Amino acid sequence: MDSTVNSLHMLPEWVEQEAIIMAWPHKKSDWAPWLEQARQVYCHIIETLNNNETCVLLLIHFEDIQNAQTQFSKLDISHPKILLVPADYNDTWTRDYTFLTRTTDAGSQPIEFIFNGWGNKFDAEKDNQINKRVLASLCQLPMQSYPFVAEGGALEIDNNQHLLSTTSCLFNPERNGDMSGAEYQKLFKTSLGASDFTVFSQGELEGDDTDGHIDTLVRFTPAQGLVVQSAFNRPEDSHYKGLCALIKQCRDAFPCHDIYELPLPVVFNEEGERLPASYANFLITNGQVLCPVYQQIEDDKALAILQKAFPTHKITAIDCLAIVQQFGSLHCITMQVPTGTLKPTVVEQMNQGISCLA
Repeated sequence: MDSTVNSLHMLPEWVEQEAIIMAWPHKKSDWAPWLEQARQVYCHIIETLNNNETCVLLLIHFEDIQNAQTQFSKLDISHPKILLVPADYNDTWTRDYTFLTRTTDAGSQPIEFIFNGWGNKFDAEKDNQINKRVLASLCQLPMQSYPFVAEGGALEIDNNQHLLSTTSCLFNPERNGDMSGAEYQKLFKTSLGASDFTVFSQGELEGDDTDGHIDTLVRFTPAQGLVVQSAFNRPEDSHYKGLCALIKQCRDAFPCHDIYELPLPVVFNEEGERLPASYANFLITNGQVLCPVYQQIEDDKALAILQKAFPTHKITAIDCLAIVQQFGSLHCITMQVPTGTLKPTVVEQMNQGISCLA
């Protein structure tokens, strides 16, 4: 294998970040029934990030720019850091279609895989073009593209380049056909510098359109820990057996790691469908962890467990009940950009208030 591959590695989420990428909900998307509620959640996230000196790079439809600027000007932010980037996209799950970042000898490099709507479930043609058409030009290094289907929410890595994913997602034939585990391991070593690769086979949540993304189930901490979406509080729940099996797999695969089990919330929509509400779908950003909560009795317990898992981070609750109505949550609608990835002119403009990319 080319020796240059060994110098590449995907950066874990807790490295210093210069921005979070989000995409503003628009009325032509599936957000229409909850549009204003969803936008209020986005505003809360943006306010929280900006007040922690973290910039937001916000993809936005052109017709929404003026209204959004007015809305953001009313937020409780002492020094706004919001860059509006006009774009056309299908939906707002930026975790799965915007670029990942790896470090190289030349610096932080954006990389992309193909996004096909979680195995051809939804139209994602516009989302799949966002990196090439919009984001690549904002980065210092050229974007590297790989002709394979993979989503950011399906991949979790630590600072030892140990990569996690799930069998239910990777081996859905609508993604990469009959691609084997060994072939995936080779791909992720080449593209992400993954030195170890663990794929879990248990724990998929009901209502999860992603086929069991790892970011709803198992997350690394910086101090050799695993935060796992458990169901210890609900032994009668239909998820209990599968999530218990997932906990065992975690302990077997990582015997020296501390395991932090999160309680399981139960959330239904108005049609009576179980929603994939997960406390593991949190965002780690610049000394802070934004944790999704769902107006459930388990919320406070989840926040307390996360504080134990991240003792040096500030834990901030974000009400994501409106977001989970579309079968996703907080981590799904965000993507971190490590410091040194974007062009200095872009970073400078982001830090100058609420502005629109020319």
